[in-house]
Amino acid sequence: MVDWSLAAQTGALLVRGGPQVPRDEAEAAVTDLRELTMAAEGHVRQLTNLGLDLPLLPGEVVDRPGWVRSAAAGLDALTGRALPQQGGPFGPILAGGAGVQTGLVLAFLASRVLGQYDPFGGPERQGQLLLVAPNVVAAERAMKVPGRDFRLWVCLHECTHRLQFTAVTWLRDYFADEVERLVSGLAGGSNDSLADLVGRLPEAIKQGPKLNLAELLQSPKDRAVFDRLLALSTLLEGHADYVMDAVGPQVVPSVDTIRARFSARRKGGGVFDRLLRALLGVDAKIRQYEEGAKFTKYVVDAVGMAGFNAVWRSPNTLPSRAEIADPAAWVRRLHG
Repeated sequence: MVDWSLAAQTGALLVRGGPQVPRDEAEAAVTDLRELTMAAEGHVRQLTNLGLDLPLLPGEVVDRPGWVRSAAAGLDALTGRALPQQGGPFGPILAGGAGVQTGLVLAFLASRVLGQYDPFGGPERQGQLLLVAPNVVAAERAMKVPGRDFRLWVCLHECTHRLQFTAVTWLRDYFADEVERLVSGLAGGSNDSLADLVGRLPEAIKQGPKLNLAELLQSPKDRAVFDRLLALSTLLEGHADYVMDAVGPQVVPSVDTIRARFSARRKGGGVFDRLLRALLGVDAKIRQYEEGAKFTKYVVDAVGMAGFNAVWRSPNTLPSRAEIADPAAWVRRLHG
């Protein structure tokens, strides 16, 4: 359904260039980011007690086109099992059109992403941690914060994601299976009729803005998968946000200033930029950081980090979407 090679080419071609940086400054930023990932992960392990026996590895530093190509490859690996191949004479045309559209989205996001851990990318598809150097430099300049502090702070977040997937051995396959279920349903696995859709309208109206169009179009089975994925994504993002701030005061002296200015930056942008972010779900992603961090902080305050780490025991101990909003319910279910 998507020509991922064309998506990568399109995105890499259309992405805007990064800030103009003197060569020595650019090389220093790349070196910092590559080395700081190992230091950052050491700090994260001490706080979370995750992955204490795993090797410490550097991150891979990329430019914006490099991130586009890596993101496209990772998405291809993640969705390849679920997305059907377009047959017939129009198959390549449809896949190409979807590839161009996806490339446009990747080009937009490539100027904003600071880093990411892709559990489905990298050599032999064993996962890779990417840091987008021009975006990190652009952000620290715009916020006027100490460069090394900000780079370490970003690495703390991304290294937390890496530990989530490398220390919790079942998480990668679980996430891939859930995505496959969801994409298969959206790609035609659901047999819902128009009458089924209309029958769901009263409940959708009752929930009002809490339910978006994508959720309305889902069958109850697809909706359950969507809810599990949303809860997991919110947990992963919020846990990483909590960790980067909890570690911060010991190793990032300006963490309070960075957090305040970074939170304000997340909400900024012109009207067109905000519209694109809303359409692409970026604003929803920001809410995930906030909701997941609140869940993590409540649970850690209530039962400590060891008690919180019960979330990683199995898929059954992950919080539901309702428990993300009501962390006390998760604490009662897991800890009595």
